[in-house]
Amino acid sequence: MKSSLPSPPPSPLVGHLGQWGINPLGVLEMGAQAARAQGVSTFELKLWRRALVGYSPEWNRGVLGDLETFRSRGGLSELSPYLNAGIVQTDAPEHRPQRKVLNPGFTKTAMNDLQTGMQTSIVRNLPTGDFDAIEWASTVVRAVLSSTFLGSEDVDPVLDRWLGPMEQPLPIPFLPRPIRFRAMNARLEAALADPPPGSLAQTFAAHGGLPEMRVALAAGYDTTAHTLAWLLAHAAQDPSLLDPSRHDSAIKETLRLYPAGWTGSRRANKDITVDGVDIPKDELVLYSPYLTHRDPDLWDDPTAYRPERFDTGKAPAWGYVPFAAGERTCLGRHYAHLLMRTVLEAIAGQTLRFVGGDLSPRAGVTLRPAGPLHLALGAPRHDSPERSVRLGSTPEGAS
Repeated sequence: MKSSLPSPPPSPLVGHLGQWGINPLGVLEMGAQAARAQGVSTFELKLWRRALVGYSPEWNRGVLGDLETFRSRGGLSELSPYLNAGIVQTDAPEHRPQRKVLNPGFTKTAMNDLQTGMQTSIVRNLPTGDFDAIEWASTVVRAVLSSTFLGSEDVDPVLDRWLGPMEQPLPIPFLPRPIRFRAMNARLEAALADPPPGSLAQTFAAHGGLPEMRVALAAGYDTTAHTLAWLLAHAAQDPSLLDPSRHDSAIKETLRLYPAGWTGSRRANKDITVDGVDIPKDELVLYSPYLTHRDPDLWDDPTAYRPERFDTGKAPAWGYVPFAAGERTCLGRHYAHLLMRTVLEAIAGQTLRFVGGDLSPRAGVTLRPAGPLHLALGAPRHDSPERSVRLGSTPEGAS
């Protein structure tokens, strides 16, 4: 049972694999363009194997809502040593009871208990004068993770070294790191054996243990850091976003336009039809928050940064999925929101300026700014000329 679907123009012999390795966002954009030309929202890619890609709310509901049919095992996240364990790789029927165990420790109320520790780490690491938002966001998120997970006042050196490869270009994050992983496991085992009071180590000691804690640290790192960098860059251009009444809308819009998880994958374990597309058993199936969030059928002026769209209206059901959706909604969504809101609160009342940089997205393990993003915190400096800003939100090679 194979569907005939639109597809971007493939290269001889390698199909889309070469293009995917160089500019995956461009491949997705071309696929969506081909799909729209035929009045559908699903297309086919020829990677190392065939993959079906969809981005409609109906597709998202089918793929993300049916845990019995669409499995994580066999998907792209299995390739990462940072994400190939724990709840991320747990499928039905084991997923639901394991998730039930973890959920209470990650409610909005539970996360709010971490805000004082977050605030202390953020204020201690606030930049002065000119800074690169990408570098600073990575530093401050490592500090907050060290504080809230491990109870460390400073960036934990073992955690710092372990996270380092995640910032490198592909395929470096996918390479095995046995020495760093052994050191990280030992550090987490020590924290779980004697959890610092009020830390997330206490939560994981009671619910999930080492694999879940390690995966949560990895999943929460570059996703939050890159989103935070974009958020600050836009707040630097629109001071009204630093008003507490606008924090939530600004965070939601940043997550819409720049979803860290730009694509996700599942493997079908039986023949099924979703959004009118026949999916054979064992097919690799992709959903793309990046395409969903930029679909003109769902969003007005979809490539523009407009936080006001969240001031009053609700996002379309299954059309806003920065943290996936359904039973597999990301456990760390409240943590990420709280961290970003606490950063905005910490710099409120100060002058944040955009000096220059490139906000265009680039896809690796997660979505990140092409950068650098030069900002300045404090009083305006008259001896430093402002550099140019590139606000393009369409990747190179896309159309």
